[in-house]
Amino acid sequence: MPLTPDLQKLAARVSNWGRWGYDDQRGTLNLISREVAQRAVASARQGRAFSLAIPFDQTGPQWDSVNMPERVNPELRTYAVNVAFTGDTRDFTTSDDAFRMGSQAATHWDSLAHVGYEGKLWNGLADNIVTPDGAQRLGMENFGPVVTRAILLDIARLHGVERFDDNYAITSDDLDHAAEQAGVHVSAGDAVLVRTGQMHFLRAGDRQRYSVPSPGLSTQTIGWMHDHDVAAVATDTLTFEVYPCEDAAVFMPVHMIQLRDMGLVQGQNWHLDDLAADCADDGQYDCLLVATPLPLTGAVGAPVAPTAIK
Repeated sequence: MPLTPDLQKLAARVSNWGRWGYDDQRGTLNLISREVAQRAVASARQGRAFSLAIPFDQTGPQWDSVNMPERVNPELRTYAVNVAFTGDTRDFTTSDDAFRMGSQAATHWDSLAHVGYEGKLWNGLADNIVTPDGAQRLGMENFGPVVTRAILLDIARLHGVERFDDNYAITSDDLDHAAEQAGVHVSAGDAVLVRTGQMHFLRAGDRQRYSVPSPGLSTQTIGWMHDHDVAAVATDTLTFEVYPCEDAAVFMPVHMIQLRDMGLVQGQNWHLDDLAADCADDGQYDCLLVATPLPLTGAVGAPVAPTAIK
């Protein structure tokens, strides 16, 4: 089933359809105003920068070639090696390369065309706008610059663990308590970075264990994200939401409601461990986030190399 009656009520409560007009293609990214960006810049108080991207290479998280045959880990091929344009190898030489990957294979954002249900996408658009040639609307080219304040909510640290060993379902209370522990308040237009410690398994080379079971956001957090007017949310997991899902009869409900009804953009496979360790050391859990994706026209997701500056 798409959604249970309770989840249908939740979806109706948090719906942002029409909030920014029915022609809108950016969803909650509209919450990143000039004032929000200025607040974000002010949070870069120390000048320390952290990359939140995993390596874009064959060590990536993709392993399920049956269900996702084209979502391949990044593959690099250097097709021109020290080419001498003049024919004289002592003169100017140059090398060039190309890469192939699934657009959501590594650290990425999902577009609002990525997930729908009952034939509808964000703002009520029919899902047939997505074709083999890409999304005719809601593609990644509509993101624009993503520069905002980010709040790290370290759920693993909150529970006193390095990582979870099961599919722990993160609740709204977890988010509140993590924010309280960090001494931060999540404001409208902020991005929320949720750390579970799941990245441990990928860094250890265990792709399948990185995937299943996975801790993640539960349906209880959907209303929390809406009530705080979060502009974007990213996690350090492959599945984003808790998996296996809370209700075996409802597949990926957090994806469905956040992307389709709220217009809340989601990021996955973000490397948050180094940032989290630094936040634990100095107690600063807010930062400037610069995370503009590749503007792939018509794409339902795109790679990003996010940078957090404290």
